[in-house]
Amino acid sequence: MRRTEQTRRLVSKAAGIAVLLGGGLLAASLCFGASQNPSQVPSIFDPHSTPAESIYQLSHFVLLITGLIFAVVFTLLTYVVVKYRKRPCDADREPTQVYGSTQIELAWTVIPILIVVVLFLATARVIHSIQDAQKPASALEVVAIGHQFWWEFRYPRLGIITANELHVLVSDPAQPTPTFLTLLSADTDHSFWVPQLAGKTDLIPNRVNHMWMDPYQTGVFLGQCAQYCGTQHAKMLLRVYVESSGEFDAWVHAQQQPAVRDEDVSAGRRVFETTSCINCHAIGGSVADGRFGPDLTHLMSRHTIASGAAENTKANLRLWVQTPDAIKPGSLMPAMQLSNPDLDALVDYLVTLR
Repeated sequence: MRRTEQTRRLVSKAAGIAVLLGGGLLAASLCFGASQNPSQVPSIFDPHSTPAESIYQLSHFVLLITGLIFAVVFTLLTYVVVKYRKRPCDADREPTQVYGSTQIELAWTVIPILIVVVLFLATARVIHSIQDAQKPASALEVVAIGHQFWWEFRYPRLGIITANELHVLVSDPAQPTPTFLTLLSADTDHSFWVPQLAGKTDLIPNRVNHMWMDPYQTGVFLGQCAQYCGTQHAKMLLRVYVESSGEFDAWVHAQQQPAVRDEDVSAGRRVFETTSCINCHAIGGSVADGRFGPDLTHLMSRHTIASGAAENTKANLRLWVQTPDAIKPGSLMPAMQLSNPDLDALVDYLVTLR
């Protein structure tokens, strides 16, 4: 009976140690095994911009310090558990009573204070280097506005308004072209976060915040709202397209063109301009000048709709207009309740907006 109980205790301890080691291995795999596939969840451990690189280096330092603390505490705990475990011969004997040690108490007071001071100073240095960075004359300026539940991007110097997909220049270290964002909110608290490019910064009503990024590699980087802002917070996604100078200039030129006016879809344009669509959306060169929803002048130049919730295809666009809750339950996009002929005509018109 006693042997069975001892075996049970050993198994329990072994299981506890296995869980701790498994947790450590899982944490290490998450830190250092980040996927390079941008279609998956982005990781702060795969930085592609100076602010993200600073945060990455700081995280390694913090993980090193906390890892050492864990190793020391775990080692001491294991030593004490094994050395001072209860033995059958100790059943009738009281253990030695220790009433305190000034040296030990000083150690476990001073050492944590020193650790906290070091971590505080390291973090403050990184925060200062990011928040107080000077904006060069070559910087690209973008105003990002958070809405429930989508992103609006305005390029004041370029006269461009778009949604959900941010296009920026790749930054050459020899001639940096960082992107500086002014962050605003149209309704409630949001948080702009693209883990591989920069840390998260909140968008707060009646307050102006700022952040910047200088990606040094072209590609698509995923992000989302990192502050709970309502029902569809989890699907308030965004994409950042980091492009070469030629690609970015081509995108700017296309975005600065007026909306396509195709007479073959005039029936759909008439549906759009005579319904409540114009109260929320804007299309350059038309009577539509709404500001509650995304600007649709170049709708089909975007890869997704509903702030990244669905691929931008004709079928998804039709479903989105007809029944928004089918793609994004709880979104503020109203169901238009159009007849099938009007819905088809409207979608035919929308897919010409490139």
